[in-house]
Amino acid sequence: MTFWFSSDYHLGHENIIEYTKRPFKNLAQMNATLIKNHNSRVKPNDTVFFLGDFCFKNSKGGKEGEGDLHNADHYISKLNGRFTFIRGNHDNNNSLKTILEYAVIHHGGQDIFLCHKPEDVDTAYRLAFCGHVHEKWKFKRIKGCDLINIGCDQWGFKPVELQEIMKEYQKWKKGG
Repeated sequence: MTFWFSSDYHLGHENIIEYTKRPFKNLAQMNATLIKNHNSRVKPNDTVFFLGDFCFKNSKGGKEGEGDLHNADHYISKLNGRFTFIRGNHDNNNSLKTILEYAVIHHGGQDIFLCHKPEDVDTAYRLAFCGHVHEKWKFKRIKGCDLINIGCDQWGFKPVELQEIMKEYQKWKKGG
């Protein structure tokens, strides 16, 4: 079993392509690419920690581009892995119904804080994974806590394995 991390797929959210300058022609291409990339890496029994903004669900007659009519179960059924969802700022209306605001995992002798928004990180932890900021940055230090943006925009629009994250993080810490 492998542990994977990602956030901010925004499945069904056409306007995210423009908002974050994603390299997709349209919503169908973005959704298909995210699902294909996900399933090319994640196996059915793997664990996926998804740190918010999984999909957008709109209601009939809702604002154009701000979500399609599919709920979270529609997309989950197309994706490999066993998900642990942390609530993102756009997860209230997509039927995800996660109650987790954050989590802490233990790996390599250290605790890692997981949440959606960087401003919600508990800086008592030395390392935290977050999302929300899309294309803005991959690594950042705040009050002695190293933050890693595991959002799909930073990792080739695919989930990233824990060892890959830590390898990139070590390079960043060494300045290269």
